[in-house]
Amino acid sequence: MLETDLFISFLGVLRNQPVLSLFLIIGIGYLIGGINLGSFSLGPVAGVLFGGLFLGHFDFRMSPGAQAVGFALFIFSVGYQAGPRFFDVLRTDGLRYFLLAVVIAVCGFTIAVIASSLLALDPGTSAGILSGGLTSSPTLAAAQEAIRSGQVQPPPGFTSDEMMDNLATGYAITYIFGLAGLIAIIKLLPQVLGIDLVAEAAALENAEKEALSTEDANVDARVYRITNPDITAQTIAELREKYWDERSLVRIRRNGSILKHGDTDQVQLGDELLVVGHVEFFTTSISKIAEEITPDINRDEATQTAQVVVTNKDVVGKTVNQLNFAHKFGVIITRLSRMNISVPLRAEVQISRGDILTVVGTNENIDVLGDEIGHVERPIAETDMVTFSFGIVAGVLLGLFAITFGQVSIGLGSAGGLLASGLVIGYCRGVYPVFGRIPDGALWILMEFGLLLFMAGVGLRAGGDIIATFVTAGPALIIAGACVTVIPVLIGYVFGRKVLNIHPVLLLGGITGSMTSGASLSVVTSEAKSPMPSLGYTGAYAFANVLLTIAGSLILYF
Repeated sequence: MLETDLFISFLGVLRNQPVLSLFLIIGIGYLIGGINLGSFSLGPVAGVLFGGLFLGHFDFRMSPGAQAVGFALFIFSVGYQAGPRFFDVLRTDGLRYFLLAVVIAVCGFTIAVIASSLLALDPGTSAGILSGGLTSSPTLAAAQEAIRSGQVQPPPGFTSDEMMDNLATGYAITYIFGLAGLIAIIKLLPQVLGIDLVAEAAALENAEKEALSTEDANVDARVYRITNPDITAQTIAELREKYWDERSLVRIRRNGSILKHGDTDQVQLGDELLVVGHVEFFTTSISKIAEEITPDINRDEATQTAQVVVTNKDVVGKTVNQLNFAHKFGVIITRLSRMNISVPLRAEVQISRGDILTVVGTNENIDVLGDEIGHVERPIAETDMVTFSFGIVAGVLLGLFAITFGQVSIGLGSAGGLLASGLVIGYCRGVYPVFGRIPDGALWILMEFGLLLFMAGVGLRAGGDIIATFVTAGPALIIAGACVTVIPVLIGYVFGRKVLNIHPVLLLGGITGSMTSGASLSVVTSEAKSPMPSLGYTGAYAFANVLLTIAGSLILYF
């Protein structure tokens, strides 16, 4: 009895402390999401959803204003992140990934509508099934905002609050299978089809030549002297082929001056090699032909690190090999990031607008590279809050405009407006990087916190009647959600292979991107023992976010 009274008192304290309740949910969510069950983990979004469901069962609620702020932060940040890539991909090979994302979105949309009709589900539930089955947070956010803002009116006999409850519970019940089911089918599909992901990924890597670097590799600057007379009989081209690698920077100094040599020139005894490269290069290659000496160069100056954002349209579409960073610009590229996803840094990987290159070299050489391909991002922590704030204002205002046809009001809504605003600002930031700066860390916290704030509200809202809903309609919802998860994957795979002719490794990455599932991407890359699937993921992800956000509002009219 005493324990019960203490528990009730504790719940009373939480109800009167909304800040305490919110961060308790987020903290618990991260703890739950971090639990590994074999190779499967729920992740923070599902963890926060569970935390919200638990407290929601005890009649906790979140202020609609707080949830709206989380929604705005999340949707705008999604658009901002996708902006640099979205418009350029439409004009290039991204058409294949666009079509893949369209097929999966349309397939999931159609199944959700049919299932809701056959099962005679209450209004709003179809959007919950679609967002939960596809594990798509943008879909859920768009649907909820369309109801809350009055863009979609409830049918006779129902209220907006009831539609919101149906949406939340439908999502909560179908999301867990959507997450676990998608991971399971992504793991099983290659085995059923007899595809050796490891071999296919290795073959794809070999077709694109050897890796130029490893992510976050250790880079150093050292000086060597030529003391082996046998080396002097070989040309620079022969030395480069036998001992130098494509990812390290080697300069020859003779009598205190850097030589401008050709491939047919030869080194001489006493020549010095100024090398900036990965640590393993010194021990496996350069030490075989020269003797290390005490450096007279400033290592810190030679190994400055910076990020360069690709904005120059003349280099978009060129490969890493064609740009020849080490020999043309005197810098080493250590990482290529696209939409916050690290992609394999290989010779034939094409550079896209908005890509972020992490490079090592002198500040002078880094500035030269920046002038050539885009904009150098120095380690500055400030966010352009003016552009960020007015970007959200513009998105909300854009969402207010609608055209009425009879009793149907058609407009972007807040979700579409915020997404469009984010896309435009993100794209303009990629073209003119003098405004709109949001550092990667800041963008991550804005998008992550916005999503978790929004998701906590969804869990709290669904928790009140989720048990009753599960008892009455739970099995039917789970079956409907399973169909929304499984069928689009199968159709998307067949369409991607037979019609679009996408390599299976890239296609599996593209399918996870089409369903905006980062958890599934990690499973694919783990199964393939290669980062190559991330190329397909980034190809489809930008389109999927836009398409599934639109779908979240549109499905409420059916």
